[in-house]
Amino acid sequence: MEKMKTYLPDVLAVLLFVAIAFAYFMPADLEGRILYQHDTSAGRGAGQEALEYLQKTGERTRWTNSTFSGMPTYQTAPSYKSTDALVAVMNAYHLWLPENVWFVFVYLLGFYILMRVLQCTGPNAPPSEDRTRHVVMAVLGSIVWAFSSYFFIIIAAGHIWKVWALAYLPPMIAGVVLAYRGRFLWGFILTALFAAFEVKANHVQMTYYYLFVILLMVVAFLIEAVRSRQMGRFLKATVVCAAAAAVGILINISNLYHTWQYSQETMRGKSELVKENTSNQTSSGLDRDYITQWSYGIGETWTLLIPNAKGGASVPMIRNDKAMQKADPNFLPLYQQIGQYWGEQPMTSGPVYVGAFVLMLFILGLFVVKGPMKWALLVATILSIMLSWGKNLMGLTDFFIDYVPMYAKFRTVASILVIAEFTIPLLAMMALAKVLGGRALGGKTPGEPGNRFMRPVLISYVLTAGFCVLFALAPSVFFSDFVSTQEMQALSQFPPEQLSPILANLRAVRQSIFTADCWRSFLVITAGAALLVWAMRSKETSTQTYAVCGIALLCLIDMWTVNKRYLNDDMFVEKSVRDMPQQMTATDRQILEDKTLDYRVLNLASNTFNENETSYYHKSIGGYHAAKLRRYQELIDAYIAPEMQKLMPAIAEAQGDMTQVAGDSIYPVLNMLNMKYVIVPLQGGQTVPIMNPYAYGNAWFVDHLSYVGNANQELERIGQVDLRHEAVADQRFMDQLGQAAEQDTASVVTLTAYEPNELQYDVRSGKGGVVVFSEVYYPGWTATVDGVPAELGRVDYVLRAMHLTPGEHKVVLTFKPASIRRTESIAYVASAVLLLAILGGLFVQFKRKETPQSQQ
Repeated sequence: MEKMKTYLPDVLAVLLFVAIAFAYFMPADLEGRILYQHDTSAGRGAGQEALEYLQKTGERTRWTNSTFSGMPTYQTAPSYKSTDALVAVMNAYHLWLPENVWFVFVYLLGFYILMRVLQCTGPNAPPSEDRTRHVVMAVLGSIVWAFSSYFFIIIAAGHIWKVWALAYLPPMIAGVVLAYRGRFLWGFILTALFAAFEVKANHVQMTYYYLFVILLMVVAFLIEAVRSRQMGRFLKATVVCAAAAAVGILINISNLYHTWQYSQETMRGKSELVKENTSNQTSSGLDRDYITQWSYGIGETWTLLIPNAKGGASVPMIRNDKAMQKADPNFLPLYQQIGQYWGEQPMTSGPVYVGAFVLMLFILGLFVVKGPMKWALLVATILSIMLSWGKNLMGLTDFFIDYVPMYAKFRTVASILVIAEFTIPLLAMMALAKVLGGRALGGKTPGEPGNRFMRPVLISYVLTAGFCVLFALAPSVFFSDFVSTQEMQALSQFPPEQLSPILANLRAVRQSIFTADCWRSFLVITAGAALLVWAMRSKETSTQTYAVCGIALLCLIDMWTVNKRYLNDDMFVEKSVRDMPQQMTATDRQILEDKTLDYRVLNLASNTFNENETSYYHKSIGGYHAAKLRRYQELIDAYIAPEMQKLMPAIAEAQGDMTQVAGDSIYPVLNMLNMKYVIVPLQGGQTVPIMNPYAYGNAWFVDHLSYVGNANQELERIGQVDLRHEAVADQRFMDQLGQAAEQDTASVVTLTAYEPNELQYDVRSGKGGVVVFSEVYYPGWTATVDGVPAELGRVDYVLRAMHLTPGEHKVVLTFKPASIRRTESIAYVASAVLLLAILGGLFVQFKRKETPQSQQ
């Protein structure tokens, strides 16, 4: 009974998190409605073929032909049997809560674990009778971290892997803290378990960013160890953390290894093309412009304090009722097109807002918190903010792109602000603990609540609330314009006499949006400061607890209402809307009447390379994925996109009669990709499929094979030859492919069986030679000819090919990488190690409780 009382506050905290998570999504969760997430729903098409294969065979295919003419599923469906048990543990950690609800719950729970570890492992760990107060502090910390606006924006957008990765990082860091505070066994267990969760979340970019935080925290622990002459403990902790990280990684080795292997062939890998202008190139293969396309503006950083410092999200201005009160009625049609956001990013779903009063506490922490950990958190915060500026601070960005390992593999540099979203609340909570007694986060001294902290509190208040007032009173003094560069270019079409009043009214509308949030942040900071001063002046623990509860409620209301701007009830739909199969159109139905085993579809009625809807029913030449195969993207840039631009006018000119279109000369690359159908748009939003009679089919023999010395020559050469009769190959494949032979009409290749990961062909040829398959080349595909292993080569920049002798043959192409079996074995061993560690930890804990107090 005594133990139950001891842990009752923690249990109540967890139940509170469940209630908060459910409450945020009310009434949608009670009504059975679900969030319609764009990225999640858009990704259904890309995974549909793999899902159907799983349902039919019970096995997972590692290849799909439904997107970009074919690509691995390593990142579209990264699931392996070795992690099934881990997934079960993760579901238990989520308390089997409904989707969306558990996202918020694990945000809260993860940071709560970190807060409790920090509270209970310091040199002056709080006594058990203070548990309620410290649980309240931990709940406050969890709220201010979990409700940072970006974390809810990515839920709305459907960036679910990113959500998972962020949720598991704080408890993983808690394990690191435990280890460096001398709790080696449980430090190992916590670090290994959540490292396994973290890697399973499959968002390397978020994990990578938090490694900066961990590294700086370890440096802080090192300085503490040197000062206290405890280098032995530091070294042991480092070994423990490294071993725990290794276990967490090895549990997910199948996913990690194949993701790494895949990354070498994607846009994240280095291109083989040598460009004349190399200033934009990076070692990763991503261009600098692509990496920094989404860069936070320097002035935009004020959103940390004032959420609408740049207007909010890229949604039509007319949706903002308060702003429209300032709008000139004559310009309402224009405000239906102009967005609320006026920053310099291409678009945004919302700002990064950490809470106005939280930011004040962070500033306070710079004055009152002592020790190396403060400096580690400050450095991480500044680094995060400066790197988020991307192209707006290109000197620093170039340095990290060129010299910091892996940094150049990630785009959307603005997302590195997730570091600041962690360090700001953490230092804020350390500051609050300091001024309210100093021990709530394991501080070294109890501290003296009262007047000695009033001066830094006042300074912090002036530096935050003061700026809010200044911005509200004189917005145009501090911000030069309220119109983005892109908008100025678009509006320049108006004559000067019309443009001037439009800009004047637009600036007035946006200033009203900005100043309203300035006053809002000012009031939040003022209310929070009043609660803080009340707590500081009181010597009663109960009064401080009430004040902290008040601060928690204030921060929750503040951040909750901001988040509701970007994740709200209007975004929820009936569950059937998302779970029902994608609606089949008349165009889809007509194409599917063709029962040919394998052919491709080009959709010209959509944004071809930014959608996966076509892939739901068809094998698409287009698609969407952030890590498509690099060579395919280069083929898109060099040939596919230009051929698409020529194809649509040609179809229109021929009035849909493809026999009147010079298909062999206008779009040969699309023909070699076996584009059998083109979906073209009609007036009224309707579409129609048109069959392409020029498609080369599933495979064909070529009369000639040209070898070239490098990728540049290969890409250039395929635009100069008749691809129906001649292929181009890099000279490195000469041993596999040999020489082609002149063909006759007796040479026939027929696809007889199709699965996404296995293709069977009957081949008949009197002369043999080189057969080209209209399938994307990728290392790991194997081939047999009449049951005997054979080698594949690459031709025409992206396609598979092989050399065959004369006669009749049975050719089978298979993608079932043997490396999966090896990595799965390693993963099972690592899982066993973690299980033994957990059992060992529980045994030690049990024996410790059984040991009489006098013997301890």
